[in-house]
Amino acid sequence: MHVKPLAVLSVGNETDHQALLAFKTKITDDPTNVFSSWNDSFHFCEWEGVTCGRKHRRVTILDLQTRGLVGSLSPYIGNLSFMRKIVLANNTIGGKIPDDVGRLFRLQELMLTNNFLEGEIPANLSYCFNLKLLQVGKNNLSGSIPIELASLSKLETLSVYMNNLGGGIPPFIGNLSSLQHLSAPDNVLGGHIPDALGQLKSLTFLSLGGNKLSGLIPPSLYNLSSITIFSLAGNELSGSLPADLFLTIPQLQWFQIYDNQFTGSFPLSLSNASELRRLEVGGNNYTGKLSVNFGGLQGLLRLTIDETYLGSGDADEMDFFQSLANCSSLQILDLSSNQFKGTLPNVLGNFSTQLTYFWINKNLIFGEIPSGIGNLVNLTTLSMYGNRFTGAIPSTIGNLQKLQRLDLRDNRLSGRLPITLGNLSLINELNLENNRLQGTIPSSIGNCQNLLWLDLSQNNLNGTIPKQLFAISKLSISLNLAKNFFVGSLPSEVSNLVHLVELNLSENKLSGEIPNSLSSCTSLVYLYMEDNFFQGAIPSSLSSSRGIQVMDLSRNNLSGQIPNFLEKLSLKNLNLSFNDFQGEVSTKGVFANASAISVVGNSRLCGGILELKLPKCLTKEYKKRKWSLTLTMVISIACVLLAVSTVSYILFYWQKNRRKDNSSGSSFRQSLLKVSYQMLLKATDGFSSSNLIGVGSFGSVYKGILGEDGTIVAVKVLNLQRRGASKSFISECEALKNIRHRNLVKIITSCSSVDFHGNDFKALVYEFMPNGSLEDWLHKDLEIDTGKVEVQNLNLLQITNIAIDVACALDYLHHHCPMPVVHCDLKPSNILFDCDMIAHVGDFGLAKFLLELTYPKESSSIGIRGTIGYTPPEYGLGSKVSTKGDVYSYGILLLEMITGKRPTNNVFEGGLSLHNYASMALPDRVMEIVDPKILNNFDEMIDNHKGSPSNRTEECLISIFNVGVACSVELPQERWDISKAISELHLVKNILLGVKI
Repeated sequence: MHVKPLAVLSVGNETDHQALLAFKTKITDDPTNVFSSWNDSFHFCEWEGVTCGRKHRRVTILDLQTRGLVGSLSPYIGNLSFMRKIVLANNTIGGKIPDDVGRLFRLQELMLTNNFLEGEIPANLSYCFNLKLLQVGKNNLSGSIPIELASLSKLETLSVYMNNLGGGIPPFIGNLSSLQHLSAPDNVLGGHIPDALGQLKSLTFLSLGGNKLSGLIPPSLYNLSSITIFSLAGNELSGSLPADLFLTIPQLQWFQIYDNQFTGSFPLSLSNASELRRLEVGGNNYTGKLSVNFGGLQGLLRLTIDETYLGSGDADEMDFFQSLANCSSLQILDLSSNQFKGTLPNVLGNFSTQLTYFWINKNLIFGEIPSGIGNLVNLTTLSMYGNRFTGAIPSTIGNLQKLQRLDLRDNRLSGRLPITLGNLSLINELNLENNRLQGTIPSSIGNCQNLLWLDLSQNNLNGTIPKQLFAISKLSISLNLAKNFFVGSLPSEVSNLVHLVELNLSENKLSGEIPNSLSSCTSLVYLYMEDNFFQGAIPSSLSSSRGIQVMDLSRNNLSGQIPNFLEKLSLKNLNLSFNDFQGEVSTKGVFANASAISVVGNSRLCGGILELKLPKCLTKEYKKRKWSLTLTMVISIACVLLAVSTVSYILFYWQKNRRKDNSSGSSFRQSLLKVSYQMLLKATDGFSSSNLIGVGSFGSVYKGILGEDGTIVAVKVLNLQRRGASKSFISECEALKNIRHRNLVKIITSCSSVDFHGNDFKALVYEFMPNGSLEDWLHKDLEIDTGKVEVQNLNLLQITNIAIDVACALDYLHHHCPMPVVHCDLKPSNILFDCDMIAHVGDFGLAKFLLELTYPKESSSIGIRGTIGYTPPEYGLGSKVSTKGDVYSYGILLLEMITGKRPTNNVFEGGLSLHNYASMALPDRVMEIVDPKILNNFDEMIDNHKGSPSNRTEECLISIFNVGVACSVELPQERWDISKAISELHLVKNILLGVKI
């Protein structure tokens, strides 16, 4: 056997060796350690992911898909001249596709799907004459599909889905005679579908949905007899479907044209589509009856004909239902939002037992719900709302033990709630609103332990509310029992609903006192108890309900004084009208906003703001009159007058001496209000570097010990040589002097003086935050009293709590201050933690007051710059400061917390930002970009929890990412209000607390 010398082989393949090393250098993160074998200990043909030809030992395949690689593509990849297959799908590779790829004339397959590539598709790919498969979908590519690709006569697969490709679909694609698979959905392709596509006789897969295509479908497409997948959904296509459509495409398996503008009747030839698996044609403008016989479609899995105009509104239009019973594989059936009229046939009970989703809501269906529905034992969603169903809810509904959502609202159902509802142990949402149901709530409802949302409002239910209902501790979204005839008191067991966001008991006949235990519902945001017979005082325990925003206690028999703690809650709307309250109405908090408070119908109230038009409180005048009467009586007795005069004289001197004695005891308190340069110098040990805890834009922060009692404070010394420092000092004093909130750093005092050299000196003294900043916890070690220690990683629940704290602070600044305040510099280093790890927003050096409450999006100040990465884009264009700017910074901050990546990370370049990075990962890839330390720590907190928390965790992460993305969109008017973010994050917190921790 002849063996080539090693030296000769080295010369022959050194180019490949160097090209692979160049590829490696462009990869900045290798989480799966794939490159551990890419060293001189192994021949490069033995490196992981590399395959070489046997004869020349040159690289023919590079397969590193799904390795989590981060970086960009090296242009030296074009030197791998023997390359036939490149597979780099499912990574985090950004940048452009190098033009040098066009030099790989032997290349047959190029798979770059699901990365972060940008720029245009290289026209040089036209030189890859042997290319059969080109997959660049799910990236951020732009431009148009290059006409140069017309030379790829061997191309069998062209997949460019989920990019930003524009222009139209080029007609030259119709000349790619070998093409079998054309996938370009979810781009911005416009214009008409070219008739030339009808020449692709080998085409089996056509997907162009989610674009801006318009006009008619070319008739030539209906002659592509080999096609199995036909998807044009989500465009602006119009016209009618040909009657013989399903005869000319006999092998059709998927037909998706939903969300277009098609008109006319539905083709009867559908009955012949025996190979059909998915028929999704909703969201169009069809008319007439649905007269199709579905009996021959035994392999049909999904049928959605929702949101059309099918059905004439005449009775007995449900004949087609009979044939659906023969679709033995049917899993999803959506006939909602049409005009189908008639009764629901009993044959429903013979439908496929594989059916999991059934929507028939918003039609004109009447009569009773067939009892046979209980045979569909695999249903997870049953939605029949917005029809005209009558009669009782069949007890057989209890057979649907996999049911997670049951929605029968807005019908005419009557009778009692079936006891068998208690069998629905997996149900999350039960909505029976607006029917004519009677009787009591069965105690078996307590068995529905996974219930998140229960709505029984607007019925004729009566009796007492069963205590078992309040044992459903997972109830979190809403419990709505309004507009019924419930009697009795609200059970103290309501305290079990610690995750509940909305409680609505309005318009019933409930009585008794509001239980103190209601304060245990710590997640409560909306509380509606109006129009009942509740009595007594508002319980003081509700002072702990810090998250509540709407409280309606109107039209009851409540009495006593309106408690002052209500002014300290986060209330946006408070209705106490038509009760029997008395005494003075506050002018603070929610009581300062006439549009947010109602106290009419309480004749014994006084005070309040002028807009409430209440009488002035007369307490002082009454005391004056009483004292005058007393004096008259005293004057009539001369001897008593002499005694009183003597006592008054003695008391005068006693109080004078007392003030002198007390003056020394209060000196320290007064000294805190007036601190000198010398006191701060002493407190910080001469502004020693050992006490330095931070350096900011306009000064340095020192830890200090102030006063004789050793109060630990943080002293921010302004660097007055820095331009804008004095203005920052004034801004911070103005911003903090009148605002108080548990999530804002408390200012103790300020100092404006001169140092020992006669130079101006300005400093602010704050409450000390012992647990450092969010910057410390996210990105580095924390400096605490015991020295340098490694910070523990934050878990998902802590991240959520911090996000809520910061959002509550912004909500207070934006909506609950006497004049709205915009922070203008929200970032991790300005989020500080107290000893309980409660987050406090600090550093108001750039804060701005908005001019008027009626114009909450405008300010007279422009040019605010903040911190790079967190400053909203409109500020860079000279736009005015607004609360939406803070919301943008908050969105970026939230995404940074959950990904562990700063907005200035090196990976965010070339148009890729932290916002885009997160947005492109939603919803399916969030687990790939989340900071793994968060998940590790959260998993460690799970104690004796049966089953994996991964689904719950992923659901929460998707919600958090949604909040971050929605708050950081480019256009200010499209950003969420911070209050919406708070509500969404409370829901996330509720889900997380459902795990036994």
